[in-house]
Formats: sequence, structure tokens, C-alpha cells
Amino acid sequence: MIALLARDIRLALRAGGGFGLGLAFFLIVVTLVPFGVGPESDILTRIAPGILWIGALLACLLSLDRIFQLDFEDGSLDLLATAPIPMEGIVAVKALAHWITTGLPLVIAAPLLGVLMNLAQPGHGWIFVTLLIGTPALSMIGAFGAALTVGLKRGGLLLSLLVLPLYMPTLIFGAEAATRAIDGFDNTTPLMMLAGITLASVALLPFAAAAALRINLR
Repeated sequence: MIALLARDIRLALRAGGGFGLGLAFFLIVVTLVPFGVGPESDILTRIAPGILWIGALLACLLSLDRIFQLDFEDGSLDLLATAPIPMEGIVAVKALAHWITTGLPLVIAAPLLGVLMNLAQPGHGWIFVTLLIGTPALSMIGAFGAALTVGLKRGGLLLSLLVLPLYMPTLIFGAEAATRAIDGFDNTTPLMMLAGITLASVALLPFAAAAALRINLR
């Protein structure tokens, strides 16, 4: 399992679809927003949590098709399916590799990029916390969507259409938790909902993704 994780991380970095692409896209989104909405600091402060969450979500979406597609094309996925490792474990490891190479760099960079959005001082810590809790769900949901479309040519668009509606609860509760904390309100409820979505995704979706992979490999 550790060898598979290290392999996927190396492949993600070498293929150019790892943290570099995601961070560059994240930076572009955060940089362009002030030009689109204007330089008013009050407006930027109010929308900063939502924009940072949207940027992180879209950056995660960029590399989802790489989770299984490359292995499917070169036959590695067939070999993994016959390995003694359960398919559910393979799915979980690949989702973890995606989070390490894509989600974790975004979590670290978001508080720094919040300066460009005039994010309020308490918001830097809360953006970090909410993204740290919520981005694993994005990777796990993305792995499920990638498993459904792994056998399709040019399935990237279909993958986006499948995954984006499933991302909405994570986006809503993540942005709401950060916004409430910045405004000085209690954010326990959205924070617990965000954690619940992540835990449910990690617990259930590996089995659903593994079933989808078995069907596509027949």
C-alpha cells in the first residue's frame, strides 16, 4: 500500500498534473477576482471565503481524470485488480495520493492567497481548517467519479458533470463555516456537517468506486 502511494505521488509529479497545476490555477482564480468585482476592500473581504473555496474546488477538479485513467490505459489497473490488495484499498490509496499532490498544497496556500482577497485576519486560520477538513472529501468523491468514467474516451467533461453536484454540500458547508467564524458567529454546525461529509465519503465511497472499477474492467 505504501509502495503504491509513493508510486502514484511520483507519477502525479512527473506527469505535471500534481500540485503545480492546481496551485497555478488557484492563483489565477484568486488574482482575477479582484479585477472582476472591483478593488473595494469590503466586497473582497465578504466574498473571500467563498472564492477561496471555489478556487480550491475547481483546482481539485483539474486532475481527477488522472486518478485511474493513466493506469487503465497502460494496463496497470488490470494488474492491480488481480493483486492481493483489495480494490477498495487501491481506491483509498489513489484518493490519498490525489489529496497529497493536489488538495494539501491548496490547503497550505489558501491562507497566503487570502491576502490578495483582503481576507479578515481570523479568516486565514479558519480557511486553513475548513479546507483541511473538506478537501479529503473532494478527492474521495472525485475518485468515485473517476472510477465511473474510467473506461470512457474523453470522459473529462462527463466526470465534471457527475462530480460537481456531489461537491456542492462540501462547498456550501466549508464556505459557511469559514464565513461564520470570520463574522464572529458560532460555526459548530457547518463545521460538523463538513466533517461528517468527509467521514462519510471516506467510509462509503471506496466501496462504490471499487464496484464501478470492477464493472469497467470486465
